[in-house]
Amino acid sequence: MPRATVVDSKKHNQAFLLETLGELGFIASPCPAEPASIMETAPDLVVLGISGGDGVEISQILRVLADAEFVGSVLAIGPAHSVLVQAVRQLCNELGLAMLPMLPTPFSVEVLRGRVAGFLSPGAAPSPVVDVAEALKLGWLELWYQHKIDVHSLQPSGAEALVRIRHPAWGVVSPADFIPDSRDPSFRGFSEFVVSRAVEDWHTFVQERGPVEISINLPLAFLKDGPAVLDLCRKLPSHPAFGGLLVEINCDDIIRNGDLVVDIAQQLRFRNLAISVDDVGAEWPELRRLAIFPFVELKVDRQFVTGCAEDRLKQVVCRGIIDLARNYGARVVAKGIETRADFRAAHELGFDQVQGFLFGKPVSSQKFARSPRVAPG
Repeated sequence: MPRATVVDSKKHNQAFLLETLGELGFIASPCPAEPASIMETAPDLVVLGISGGDGVEISQILRVLADAEFVGSVLAIGPAHSVLVQAVRQLCNELGLAMLPMLPTPFSVEVLRGRVAGFLSPGAAPSPVVDVAEALKLGWLELWYQHKIDVHSLQPSGAEALVRIRHPAWGVVSPADFIPDSRDPSFRGFSEFVVSRAVEDWHTFVQERGPVEISINLPLAFLKDGPAVLDLCRKLPSHPAFGGLLVEINCDDIIRNGDLVVDIAQQLRFRNLAISVDDVGAEWPELRRLAIFPFVELKVDRQFVTGCAEDRLKQVVCRGIIDLARNYGARVVAKGIETRADFRAAHELGFDQVQGFLFGKPVSSQKFARSPRVAPG
């Protein structure tokens, strides 16, 4: 993973750049308090957020880079016609430092991506070996959030919490490379982290942007553990704005363990917890065989949503799931909405909510807290 060091005297700018570079695929860190130590992070890219009054420190940093024979690149970000920006360009030339074309403010994430594209591998990143126990111990785990959008109002109507690891060598690692199964000794600690962090984040969100309905993914094995579930219930907010927590369980697990899941769902709903059936697909008729249907939400597998605008077979599956949800008073969510055509199809089919890259990728909890209460994208 490429490494970037961010220099910016304005803390909010620095936080934004660190977060954005991390999402683009960098291992990003702030410049050390002592500029002479900037090479300790071994950066490939040094990003200079230029604002008035910090020219002396920037000059010192550039000289430290030159003395260390820095072989990476410098990216200056600031007002296009700033005297300080011109001074940085001139000094980089004098010191023999490679400099990317400056990035004038304001700028979009896509423009920043274009500037740093040379550092990012176009191919698939290698799969890292991540030890979950180590990640728990060292605090590498994070929860990121993706908006769920109301189909009719186009307003955010909840969010799904997704686990990420911010690894010191691999950067942000996706769940496919580290989610433990029920036989992993770290399984319970991992699940407890998800619960605790989601509750903490809910308190932050309610202060920053108002109450948010959060859904988390928990394996059925966790919900079988009575003491763990009781502990989960004790952690739920007592705040009057808290409307409950959704727990997403894979549809296959529910079909294989129907009676058990129904019993669990019936008990949890009186504890301000509700079950969402995740990744519902062609097997949806099996759900009709359940004697009781205590689920509040069905989420249709993305493979039956993506491209449904032009695939009649996918539309048939979606209609069947929607009719099932209607019969039981549950809402239905379309996952994997990536095009306007698929969104229009989801609207016409009768979905209640949609989720997908068309409306935004998962983002860190800090960025989600700052997001407006209108549909992104």
